[in-house]
Amino acid sequence: QVQLVESGGGLVQAGGSLRLSCAASGRPFRNYAMGWFRQGPEKEREFVAAIIRSRISYGDSVKGRFTISRDNAKNTVYLQMNSLKPEDTAVYYCAARYEYVDRALNGPYDLWGQGTQVTVSS
Repeated sequence: QVQLVESGGGLVQAGGSLRLSCAASGRPFRNYAMGWFRQGPEKEREFVAAIIRSRISYGDSVKGRFTISRDNAKNTVYLQMNSLKPEDTAVYYCAARYEYVDRALNGPYDLWGQGTQVTVSS
């Protein structure tokens, strides 16, 4: 079983940047699709980005501003967030699933981290 621990959240002003990290432990990491989701106040959970091997996908609201990457040697996936907006304020969750065959990267996922808060002030 893969366990996920997010870090890197915090408070930032609009226009600023943050980098989230998600460390995975428990099983070989490279065959897992890794995703980021978020849930803002009184909002539904939203797909942000995901990556497996050479495939990457982004949610429409973050395209051009966020970049997902992974370091298989460190069992870590990153989310670089630039040009942050107040509407990016949310709890950000790391997610994982074993990728037996190629599937849509925006879900579903089996494993979830505890979440990290990102707050963007105007």
